[in-house]
Parts: sequence; C-alpha cells; structure tokens
Amino acid sequence: MGLRPELHPFTNEKGKTYLPAACFTMSNVDKYNFLKVIKDVKVPDGYASNVSRCVKLKERNIVGLKSHDSHILMQQIMSIALRGSLPKHVVKPLIELSAFFRDICSKTLRIEDLDRLESQIPVTLCKLEQIFSPGFFTSMVHVVIHLVRECRLGGPVHYRWMYPIERALGRYKFTVRNKAHRKVLLRKVT
Repeated sequence: MGLRPELHPFTNEKGKTYLPAACFTMSNVDKYNFLKVIKDVKVPDGYASNVSRCVKLKERNIVGLKSHDSHILMQQIMSIALRGSLPKHVVKPLIELSAFFRDICSKTLRIEDLDRLESQIPVTLCKLEQIFSPGFFTSMVHVVIHLVRECRLGGPVHYRWMYPIERALGRYKFTVRNKAHRKVLLRKVT
C-alpha cells in the first residue's frame, strides 16, 4: 500500500528482519531526561500534588497519578518536558494539543478563542494521525473535537469539574467509623 515506508520491516545483509523505530520512540536516555524534568518540577502549594513521588526513574515510568495531576501534566508540564526528548515535528502537535486543553480549561472563554480552537483542533489531530499509529486513535480521541461545542453550551469547564466532589467524598470516606459499611454510609451522607 505504500503507507509509511520508513516503518516497513527490512532485512539486513545477514538475512535477519528488523522493524525500524518510529519517529516518536524515545531512547532510554531520552526517557530518563523526560522523566527527570517531570520529577524536578516545582509547582505552587495546592496547585497539584507532589508529582515527583509518582515518577520512577529506574523503571522509567509514571505511576499513581490522580486525575487532576494527569490534567496538570497534560496541560502544563508535558509541553516543557518533551522538547528535548523528541524531534520537532513530533513535539509540535503534542504542544498544540496541550495548548488546546489549557485553553479549554481556562477560567474565561471568549467566542473568538472558541472559534479559533474549533478550527485548529481537527488540524492538530490530523498532524497526530500522520505521526502515531492508527491504533492510537480510538473514539475517545475523536471526542476532543466536540469539547469546544460543549464549552459553548456549558460554559467554562471548571464549573463542571468533578474534582471538588471527589475531594469531598475523600473527606467523607475518612469520617466514616464503620469501615465494613463505608459505601452505604457515603450514599446517606451525599
């Protein structure tokens, strides 16, 4: 079919077949540097939890992020951490996606900005489709296109976030004395 010939298997002179690395593949050094930037990030108190605890440099992965921390990582930190780890043509669409989420989640939304975002996000997703494999693009990735319309209808996102409710449920969970029936008692409290 001729799609992405740079990713097709090739046979070397000894007769072994290899799959070349994709342009978004990070080497171990790049992964370490990416995670080191995330581990060293300092944020104001109350802005996010201690993300550095979730970064495991030896295993080269991130574990145990809360949903709010994932949002902070996606909107703010990732665009900084990726710059030295991947080629520019891969980083640019990812930074555009981060900026999209940051703009959607801002406290104030202007109609002009929403118009710009609505026309920009399909282009950004097309750039990502040119880089990443088709298996990455599930229906959930397509939902990103509809977020601008949702903002037009519902207003700023922070009025509809679940973080305050999740925090309140967490507080209620620790006030329950009868640990055997925690879920039943939480239903009564809320």
